[in-house]
Amino acid sequence: MRERQLSSVLLLLLAFVSFQKLCYCDDQTVLYESFDEAFDGRWIVSKNGEYEGVWKHAKSEGHEDYGLLVSEKARKYGIVKELDEPLNLKEGTVVLQYEVRFQEGLECGGAYLKYLRPQEAGWTPQGFDSESPYSIMFGPDKCGATNKVHFILKHKNPKSGEYVEHHLKFPPSVPYDKLSHVYTAILKPDNEVRILVDGEEKKKANLLSGEDFEPALIPAKTIPDPEDKKPEDWDERAKIPDPNAVKPDDWDEDAPMEIEDEEAEKPEGWLDDEPEEVDDPEATKPEDWDDEEDGMWEAPKIDNPKCEAGPGCGEWKRPMKKNPAYKGKWSSPLIDNPAYKGIWKPRDIPNPDYFELDRPNYEPIAAIGIEIWTMQDGILFDNILIAKDEKVAETYRQTTWKPKFDVEKEKQKAEEEAAGSADGLKSYQKFVFDLLNKVADLSFLSAYKSKITELIEKAEEKPNLTIGVLVSVVVVFFSLFVKLIFGGKKAAAAPVEKKKPEVAESSKSEDEAEKKEETAAPRKRQPRRDN
Repeated sequence: MRERQLSSVLLLLLAFVSFQKLCYCDDQTVLYESFDEAFDGRWIVSKNGEYEGVWKHAKSEGHEDYGLLVSEKARKYGIVKELDEPLNLKEGTVVLQYEVRFQEGLECGGAYLKYLRPQEAGWTPQGFDSESPYSIMFGPDKCGATNKVHFILKHKNPKSGEYVEHHLKFPPSVPYDKLSHVYTAILKPDNEVRILVDGEEKKKANLLSGEDFEPALIPAKTIPDPEDKKPEDWDERAKIPDPNAVKPDDWDEDAPMEIEDEEAEKPEGWLDDEPEEVDDPEATKPEDWDDEEDGMWEAPKIDNPKCEAGPGCGEWKRPMKKNPAYKGKWSSPLIDNPAYKGIWKPRDIPNPDYFELDRPNYEPIAAIGIEIWTMQDGILFDNILIAKDEKVAETYRQTTWKPKFDVEKEKQKAEEEAAGSADGLKSYQKFVFDLLNKVADLSFLSAYKSKITELIEKAEEKPNLTIGVLVSVVVVFFSLFVKLIFGGKKAAAAPVEKKKPEVAESSKSEDEAEKKEETAAPRKRQPRRDN
């Protein structure tokens, strides 16, 4: 009898240990969702009418592992899971982690999670929508110029009581392939937040730093005085025209920019009487052509073959050349402005909305929601984790994500090798795109990120553009380099008030006038060159 009881105890102990290993249940794991079982009952689909997308419990392609699948294109999706009890973010380290795979790629859509704060009385998961307030929004989003892994903290202003979204500056880009990727956000007690993609740190920031979040959680101590006005006699012009300068006597403002080349001679054999174009002798009138309805039929024109054989046809005119006497409109040279006071700005005054913080005033996490609009199907969410220890998240990455990723990577490599020389450029393109995505994440290139991202997306759609894209990005870098090296050496020009619409209209009118004059004047025929 005792032996049976002992055996039963051992079996129960073994089963408990096995369960612990299976679900990673420990004091440091707040929530873990593997989706090994159907999600019905644990996750509640929004009943809001605009969320028509159908969630499915499905296998990841090439694996026996299940996940939560976005099954339809061009739909809104909403689903939520409540925690057993709200998680206080103010106590120790908090790790947010989950996997997502874009099995059909991602052209336009989001795959981020919203970590909801406690909702108002009467709220139900079935009513989850875009207005359900959250504490943190985290995850990938890509559409058009947007290509980022969001980290947004929704923080309550202690003075106004309003909730404000604070966005991480210069977030990492989204991997563009169809492999499984794991996204991790680590919140530390010292206000540090780290963003990992596939276990590799892509961004480190301080939650209270204005250099890392926009807008800053802590307002500026001072602000420009809204009541301060610029004095009327304040002169912001660093340079002014020299009042003592006089136009030289030999300065001809009316001299044209170009003049006829008097030394030019008409080429021998020029065919003055031959037209530049003639009727196509091989053209025939279509059988269904009706002169009464379609008008008199005329043969299409072609280049006169006699002109191609000779030096040229039509009336010959001397070519134009630069006028050595041209000087243009005279203007006084610029000199330092003795009355210059610098660029005016209002004085600073204490900011009435200023406050200090030692730590963000986090709202607890009471639920996890996925509320997205996407043009892609095949988005698979898996292994959603909230933990209090980085090591727990690392264990999950190594045991749940890494084996799948390695298999997918090997399969991708084999497919690329099997594609042969016809697709030999793919590996090169992937290397280029990966490199450009990393370069676009550099903070000092933030002003160019949208351009670089746009170029990458065009190249992804048309792989034959890879070389052109690379050249374009090099041009951007070279332009930036020139600005950094030589930009500061130019003398400051006097401010000139510009009225863009009027200038543009004037310029447009002048261009049109010039075109009309060119059209009205007899066309010059220069010697033809073979293409």
